Amino acid sequence: METINLLFSVDDNYVTQLVTVLLSIRTHTPEVPMNVYVLQKTDLDHNLQLDSFCQLLNMTYYPVVIGETAFSDAPVTDRWPESIYYRLLAHEYLPKELKKVIYLDADVLCINSILPLAELDMTNNMYAAASHKQLTELTTYVNRIRLNTFDAEGYYNSGVLVMNLELIRQNVTADLIFKYINDNRLKLLLPDQDVLNALFFDKILSIPDEIYNLDARKQLIYELISEGQWTMDWIIDHTIILHFCGKDKPWHNPFRNQFSALYKHYQRHAKQLIETHSTLTY
Repeated sequence: METINLLFSVDDNYVTQLVTVLLSIRTHTPEVPMNVYVLQKTDLDHNLQLDSFCQLLNMTYYPVVIGETAFSDAPVTDRWPESIYYRLLAHEYLPKELKKVIYLDADVLCINSILPLAELDMTNNMYAAASHKQLTELTTYVNRIRLNTFDAEGYYNSGVLVMNLELIRQNVTADLIFKYINDNRLKLLLPDQDVLNALFFDKILSIPDEIYNLDARKQLIYELISEGQWTMDWIIDHTIILHFCGKDKPWHNPFRNQFSALYKHYQRHAKQLIETHSTLTY
């Protein structure tokens, strides 16, 4: 059974969210060995606790420290912190022997086995990602014009990515990314996601968002566009990753969403695990 490699990029403010995601993943994929890599500028204050929590879940924790000066030459503004580069250039910091990794934002929840995502056949694609084109057709069209990606199937969301590290290492460099951002800075809205779409759209395996990256705000729209197929029951049975896109998050109060209670269930379970193991106290 092959090990699943998971990748996150968080600071100490997102540790609670990270342990919630990890618990949800392990709950639905209980037997598979897993490594957890966390990109971080400097050592997180909670690295020891994260290591202990991962041990409880039979996962192996690897902090990946980027360093203070790694992106001193990168284009950075108030809107574009240097952390935008961590996901795009993760391959430069991860162990060279890694061939594939699943990157997840910390505002997701796994509600079915993650194995289908880990077992995707990447063939000649550098990434696998989902677009929300069925939900936002006008936005997708505008993004194609803005980024000159008329042949792209959609505008891919970078919150859930399967990375073919071998192929990425051959094609993606810091210079390539920095040059694109410097040359196109006036039209970039989400620099890391825009770069992914503008430079690599033809090397992205398109995967269905209703399975792998469902926008949790729009359950009723999913049901509508599927002519009643993608109901709440269908989502609970088939969707793998729920993504809490947008500014409102399920750990905020108040948060009114069809999936609010589901998130809080995993959040509470993670908290209980931490409370019953004193070495994990944050």
